Amino acid sequence: MSFARFMAGPVGRGIRVVAGLVMIVAGLVIGSGSGYALAAVGLLPLIAGLLNVCVIAPVLKAPFSGKTCLAQPR
Repeated sequence: MSFARFMAGPVGRGIRVVAGLVMIVAGLVIGSGSGYALAAVGLLPLIAGLLNVCVIAPVLKAPFSGKTCLAQPR
């Protein structure tokens, strides 16, 4: 749960946004089919960071919403 709490915080959200942007830019620079696939996959962490959701949180038995995750007691 502590990992999900970290990823729901401002630093974790920033990491996801930056990672998504890096993947998108790298994919567009690479070009070709695999590069465009990387750019498409980069949209997932970018959107997740912007919307403050964690797609792997249910696997960690944590809430999907970052706001809900941060509101829960430790």
